[in-house]
Amino acid sequence: MAESLNGVQLSTKWQEASDRGAAILRYLGEQVPLIYCLEREPQQGEEEQKVEERLLYPLECFLFGEDPCVGLEKLQQHNSSSSAQQCGRVFKEGETVYSCRDCAIDPTCVLCIECFQKSVHKSHRYKMHASSGGGFCDCGDLEAWKTGPCCSQHDPGTAVAMETEECVMDPGLQARARTLARLLLRYTADMLVWEENNDLSEELKPKVKEDTYFCVLYNDEHHSYDHVIYTLQRAIACDQNQAQIYTALIDKEGRKAVKRDTLRSCEDARDNIRRNSEHIIQRPLRVEILHTAVMAHQSFALRLGAWFQKIIGYSVGLREVFCQVALEPPTDTDKLCLISRLMLHDAKLYKGARKVVHELIFTSLLMDTEYKRQFAMKFTEHYKQLQEDFISDDHQRNISITALSVQIYTVPTLARQLIEEGNVIKVIIDTVMEMMREHLDNNHRFHFQGHNPDKFFRVQVIFHDLRYILISKPSVWTEAMRVKFLEGLSVFLRFLCCMQGMEEVKRQFGQHVEVEPEWEAGFTLQMQLRHILAMFQDWCSSDERVLLLAFQECHRALMSCSNQPFRSEPADSYMCKQILHSRPYRVSQEPVSIHLPVSRLLAGLYVLLCQTGAIQFLPDFVDPVQLNFTELADQPLRCVVLAAQVGADMWRRNGLSLVSQVYYYQDVKCRDEMFDKDVMMLQIAASKMDPNHFLMLVLLRFELFDIFNGNCSSKDQEVLKQWNRLTEQMLYLIIVIVGERYVPGISHVTKEDVTMREVIHLLCIEPMAHSSLVKSLPDNESHETVLETVISKVATFKKPGVSGHGLYELKKEFLKEFNPFFYHYSRPQHSKAEEAQKKRRNREGSNKALCPPVPPPFCPAFSKIVRLLCCDVFIHVLRRILQKAVEDRSNRWTEPMIQRALHLVGQALLEEKTQLESSGAEEVTFDFSLKAQRTGSEHGKSLFHFLNKMKSLPSLEAQNDMITWNLQMFEVVKCLREKSGPVASFAVDHSKSEESVQDKEKAERKRKADAAKAHRQKIMAQMSAMQKNFIESHKMLYDNVPESSSQSDTATPAESCVMDVDESRVAVGPQQGFCSSDWAALTCILCQEEQEVQAQAAAMVLTACVQRSTVLTQNRAKTLTTKEGCYPLFMPADLAVGTHTGSCGHVMHATCWQKYFEAVQNTTRNRLHAELIIDLENGEYMCPLCKSLCNTVIPLIPVEPSRINYENAELVGQHLTLERWVQIISSRIRGLRVTWEADNNSEAAAEEATALFDECQADFRSILSFGVQEPPKFSRSISEMLGVCATTVHRVGLQTAPNDLCPYVPVMSWNTCAYTIQAIENMLQEEGKALFGSLQNRQLSGLKALVQFSAAQRLRCSQAVVQKHFADMLAVLVPVPNVENTPSILEVDFFHLLVGLVLSIPALYQEEAVDLQPSAVSTAFNHLYLLHLVTMAHMVQILLASHDCAVIGMAEEGDEAQAAAELFSVVFQHTDGLRPGVSGFTVESVKRGVIPFLRCAALFFNCLTGVPPPEELSSTAESPDSQLALLCSYLSLPSNLFQLFQDYRDVVTTLLKRWCGNTAISKALKGEMHIIRYPHKRNRLIDLPEDYSVLLNQASHFKCPSSSDDERKHPTLCLLCGVMLCAQSSCCQVQLNGEEVGACTAHAAVCGAGVGMFLRVRECEIVLMASKTRGSPYPAPYLDDYGETDPQLGRGNPLHLCPERYHKLLHMWHQHCVLEEIARSLEVLNVMFPFEWQML
Repeated sequence: MAESLNGVQLSTKWQEASDRGAAILRYLGEQVPLIYCLEREPQQGEEEQKVEERLLYPLECFLFGEDPCVGLEKLQQHNSSSSAQQCGRVFKEGETVYSCRDCAIDPTCVLCIECFQKSVHKSHRYKMHASSGGGFCDCGDLEAWKTGPCCSQHDPGTAVAMETEECVMDPGLQARARTLARLLLRYTADMLVWEENNDLSEELKPKVKEDTYFCVLYNDEHHSYDHVIYTLQRAIACDQNQAQIYTALIDKEGRKAVKRDTLRSCEDARDNIRRNSEHIIQRPLRVEILHTAVMAHQSFALRLGAWFQKIIGYSVGLREVFCQVALEPPTDTDKLCLISRLMLHDAKLYKGARKVVHELIFTSLLMDTEYKRQFAMKFTEHYKQLQEDFISDDHQRNISITALSVQIYTVPTLARQLIEEGNVIKVIIDTVMEMMREHLDNNHRFHFQGHNPDKFFRVQVIFHDLRYILISKPSVWTEAMRVKFLEGLSVFLRFLCCMQGMEEVKRQFGQHVEVEPEWEAGFTLQMQLRHILAMFQDWCSSDERVLLLAFQECHRALMSCSNQPFRSEPADSYMCKQILHSRPYRVSQEPVSIHLPVSRLLAGLYVLLCQTGAIQFLPDFVDPVQLNFTELADQPLRCVVLAAQVGADMWRRNGLSLVSQVYYYQDVKCRDEMFDKDVMMLQIAASKMDPNHFLMLVLLRFELFDIFNGNCSSKDQEVLKQWNRLTEQMLYLIIVIVGERYVPGISHVTKEDVTMREVIHLLCIEPMAHSSLVKSLPDNESHETVLETVISKVATFKKPGVSGHGLYELKKEFLKEFNPFFYHYSRPQHSKAEEAQKKRRNREGSNKALCPPVPPPFCPAFSKIVRLLCCDVFIHVLRRILQKAVEDRSNRWTEPMIQRALHLVGQALLEEKTQLESSGAEEVTFDFSLKAQRTGSEHGKSLFHFLNKMKSLPSLEAQNDMITWNLQMFEVVKCLREKSGPVASFAVDHSKSEESVQDKEKAERKRKADAAKAHRQKIMAQMSAMQKNFIESHKMLYDNVPESSSQSDTATPAESCVMDVDESRVAVGPQQGFCSSDWAALTCILCQEEQEVQAQAAAMVLTACVQRSTVLTQNRAKTLTTKEGCYPLFMPADLAVGTHTGSCGHVMHATCWQKYFEAVQNTTRNRLHAELIIDLENGEYMCPLCKSLCNTVIPLIPVEPSRINYENAELVGQHLTLERWVQIISSRIRGLRVTWEADNNSEAAAEEATALFDECQADFRSILSFGVQEPPKFSRSISEMLGVCATTVHRVGLQTAPNDLCPYVPVMSWNTCAYTIQAIENMLQEEGKALFGSLQNRQLSGLKALVQFSAAQRLRCSQAVVQKHFADMLAVLVPVPNVENTPSILEVDFFHLLVGLVLSIPALYQEEAVDLQPSAVSTAFNHLYLLHLVTMAHMVQILLASHDCAVIGMAEEGDEAQAAAELFSVVFQHTDGLRPGVSGFTVESVKRGVIPFLRCAALFFNCLTGVPPPEELSSTAESPDSQLALLCSYLSLPSNLFQLFQDYRDVVTTLLKRWCGNTAISKALKGEMHIIRYPHKRNRLIDLPEDYSVLLNQASHFKCPSSSDDERKHPTLCLLCGVMLCAQSSCCQVQLNGEEVGACTAHAAVCGAGVGMFLRVRECEIVLMASKTRGSPYPAPYLDDYGETDPQLGRGNPLHLCPERYHKLLHMWHQHCVLEEIARSLEVLNVMFPFEWQML
């Protein structure tokens, strides 16, 4: 309360002071240094609290004249309707923003994610992209949107709020606000624009000036992070960690005080920093020395920026006061207003200060229309200075004041006002011209050799502002607008004149050019101007007078260009009795430039004059005499000829720079303002000139005139080749000039028609994806291609599968519009399109001639172009070309030349046909067909005559279809001229003739097909007869087959063999069937040699990959270590982390593999960044055949044949009951335990052992009486490979160093066997596939090899160790002497236990002197009793785990229900009082819970014994009930599982008591311990929203848990558990095994045992991770409407989840293929600069 009283008292004191401002400043001068920049670092929040209490609170009291809370309440009562109508949220870098393609005035109009979600645009065609920072949300700006300008939150409640605002505000408050704003804004400006040698004002000076200063280091973009860290370590003697912290803060805030000391000490530090930083780059770091008081005031000035934003947010009136103060002119006339001072000093401000100033401008001046206009005028007034500062600055544009241009120049009304009042077009172009003046040469043309790329890039940014100004053309022109626009255009033309003819090239002769000339700068400039040129033309076309004056100005500019070569004397050229009077010029010998923007602009304006009809008034503006079209066409023609000559390899010695220029000249990025405009100018000239003269000019410039006049010949093959190529290009140009009419103004077509034709021709090449089409089409200034409006008309969309993308295919009816010489085809596209169309026509059996399509008619102004096709020179040229072909002078003609000539003939005939159809023969002056038949006919050398001759030439067989089509067209035209019948009839006859030809072809094909079919049938009949004869003659052999096979089987008595097939399909127990299959003879993939798998043979191995896995975990956050609990001997019930071993199934000899592995290690070490792909130290390699990632090999062990004598088994079964078996096993363990202890050299133990042997010798050995046999002996190489694989499994599974002697080595082999089987069962269940028969052979081979390898582990380990493990594991089920602290049945996974017990029990048979293992019968009973015991324990486990699921059992009847009820009552009795409220359970829940265990057991015993399963288990149609019965049958279990408890009642009674009596169970049942439910929950990837914008919305609300700054974050979603992480950021790095890692790497270590699947939300990209150093990007499962992914949101189309692709990701995870996918993707990518995955 004292503080608040103090604040009010202070404000009263200031009010009463004679000079209020001075009083406030004195207070600030006293308090600010006591709060900021103190010697000790303040605690978090302490500094801010003091600022609020001591500084801001008193200021707010002064503003409101009372307690701020009361004053604010009053203000809000008066202005209840003044809710903000404009959002104005300022975007941070990387934030997702949205634009509506239907409603936005231009692409710069964007919405923040909150406004977008609440707007109507969500259902429109929207785009999303990442903001570069610095812009703000346009929600509520009426001028930014055609419809829906406001979201539901910013919809203005009343229309009068803005008008009434000013009068409602209290005059006293207004006056105080003005005083405070003026004072504090000037204070802020003074502090921010501080110069190093400035002094504080008298009011702010401290009473006692201390000698304490700061040495302040500023950020720049020249020195790297490492440079600055190095400099700080050397200069101020700090450690690396401190230097890194300083550097990070300097980069983030723009500056940091690195030393606080006396002035002298700080000066020394400054000199040291400068000196050390200059060593690295010849430019020192910026360092300043500031007094602590100055530094404190600067810090408070920054804090005031945020306070101003808060205050002006209270009321529109307060905002207006602030704007008025910011813009008001100062009392001194020579000084600037406050906002101008801040703007002009922007380039000198550091990053943090700039951000504050810009945000202040956003929230104040740009939120009000009038003040926005005033600010825009100020901005334009200082435009030149601001841009100069930006260009000399090194900071990025998004933190420069110049970036604000987009906020003001894109507002249509404001842009027009600025043109009229501020002449903004002229200002912008003058600025560019000033910046580029240094690049002008002596001829006043640009020359960019040796330019500064960084500076040039910054200059180009200015063109964006010109684009913004021109983005929306005016609908109504005022006279002032006309004058200022034309003035701007005139300045723009002067700029273009500096480009006209720039960077001329001259053909190099003899020697190759030594230095490639600079060309990129010129084309970069051209690309920047591309849209600006189009916009200027668009503006001109909207007003007739402006258009005419613009043409006049452009013509004048073109005439004034100093590089116009109209100075040489004209000469006469003669051809076909025609004379051309022109100036000589040879492209191959004289300088030529590809840059002609003025000529091209003139062509564009001329076509617009024709389109608008203003051409009729042109003579009033430009003297027709001055429009010399021969000279106007000359420059563009030279460009076209240059491109042709480069294509003919005439300019090879000029290097690649010219090839690149010609490529871009015709490329989609530049062609609409380069190549297309040149064609346009040539079409204009062709429409105005005599056609013969025009073609003569073309021949002259192509340097073919003398050749076609017969005055030139050569025997040089290179020259002849060049002439041929030039002739092809010349003919192609004529095709283009006459045929390319799809330009509005040249013919009556719309922009849609133009786009449609482009799309048709692109789809004629091949079906294309939407993104490929967009890239191949020219875009407009809004980056739109109008593709969506036409694509559905011309193409059908084919949706993608689980990979690839959607494709558009051209509809059949549009194929007729295909033009093989489409002028936008590149050479490869032309070839591909032609080939594709020929193939398609072959397939469909249609006419193969690629004839020219019927073009739309020319507009009247261009109608005379068609005269080119019937002029004498044209006929002469075609005759000369065809004559060369007919006379077969092979080096004088080429097939492409003939193809083009035939196309031109077709064009001419089509034109004649069109004209004859529309008017009478006597009215048509177009007489190509007559001239073609008449000219030269007296010598048999007419065009028509040559065509007929060519038809029979074998060298032109490929062109036969086209020749035939042309001759048919001659007939059609002849009939039309003679009027022998109605026009329609010719078309019908023509089509009929074509149809008859097609019918004949079809009939011929059908006849051949029938003949082939008959021939095949005849051969098949002969073969069938031969087979019958063979069977008859060898009947005895066929009859004897079954008998001989049964007789040869002498291993077992015949009686035992006579068994039903179904009975033999039992894998466990005394009824076990035969092993149906062992390994076949296998071929090594490396040496291709075949070998049988035998125990004593050399080892054969399978490639394998061992990895830790959490695919089955029921407790994702848990990690397992050997230090805690009973792991790894007992796998916890939650399967927290398992060890999976997968194989691609490829077989090698062990020796071959070892050689291959050594070779891989040697070659990979030398490869760049090989460690990213494979980890050599951990034994990784790629499978030689399929390139799967592997890290070990599994040796192939032959399956032991276990043929059971069923009579013996039956006898043994009578004696060996479960009870007896348990006794025997217990006795054996008790006896063996003594020997284990005797091994420890204890004499007492040895004596005890001897005594014990004497006592119970019989019981100890009785286990051997049921049958033993000799264990298999393995070759040395197999034993060695067993060790290699076991060591890898142990090392990877326990994340430990390799240790072959560790007792857990065999345990880990059993565990990986169990876990891999469980993972496979889980995957099959997930996909709804059958248990058997669904796995691929490679998976089955890998699993079988893994089980046999795990079984063989006991043979290579210490038998005592294996015996101990068996004893410990068995103790979970039955009492074992001397084994204590066994886990309860709720804490273990019983399938892991089963595998361990089954694979370790043979070790009990080991005797001291002899190696033994159980016989087939003994093994059968061991397996049977172990399985029965484990199954019963598991059933009780399921029962106990479901104790709190209050399921009341129905009154069920039958044996099963009765047995179940009995079991339940016993279990309930042993756990009495712990299960309140539960009176029963369903039998079904236990059966459902036990099925996964039985499925795993069936897979395990199938691989272990080789007994085939029942056929029905290979079918997916089985219901759970029938599946359970089949599994029980196969595993020798009763179909009623509860019957087990009845059958073994004597044994089970005591066991149940023991199982339920464990203390852990009472804890679990009381809820003190987590219990795992059965069946296990199947893990899937998290559910993702269907619409991607929902995810983006979630990411936008994401707050980094470790930092609260405004820096860009990378929200990354874990797909395994759904946690959102802050990736790729230093704030969330943690220590993992002593190394700094990012949040994702740390999370993956826990969540996925090192494997991670993350979705980077803002980048729309999946990241796969597998260990700290490896990862790879992967396409996100989100597709746009065109079936394509959008990494980095590059295209920004709405995205929707593709379930199939997401399922593919799940499948990859379930199959443990993430490592493999990463390795494969990295193998394909040639990584030059590796990504630091551990920092993600």
